[in-house]
Amino acid sequence: MTNFRDGAINGLSRSKAKAKPYPSGPEAKKLACNYLLKQGLRLLCRNYRTKRGEIDLIMQDADVLVFVEVRFRKTDRFGSAEESITRQKCERLQAADKAYLQFRSPDSSIAVRFDAVALSPDVNKQGGIAINWVQNFLN
Repeated sequence: MTNFRDGAINGLSRSKAKAKPYPSGPEAKKLACNYLLKQGLRLLCRNYRTKRGEIDLIMQDADVLVFVEVRFRKTDRFGSAEESITRQKCERLQAADKAYLQFRSPDSSIAVRFDAVALSPDVNKQGGIAINWVQNFLN
């Protein structure tokens, strides 16, 4: 007889009954952030939101302020994670960066760049995630 009491199936909790093969949105952002921290960047802000748009990560790389867009795709069936960054998304990123700079850093001489971190399943490693860091993608 199968036991469904308290959300358990045969003594296993539902969360353990089936493992998640891919990271959620917040988990993907955390993976990207940890990757960039290992590359020497310093985290300033996560999920900066404004009416103009959202910036996933705001980091500092030496004297450069870096606005990071994080993208994850389970499959490239509809395009890669990198290809999913549309012109409209770029415009929203640029509008959000202006709002951030007006609010946080009135010094207009600060250098900025826009990076993307694309995550996708690693075909060479079972259950692994491939990370592609694209620097200065809005050049």
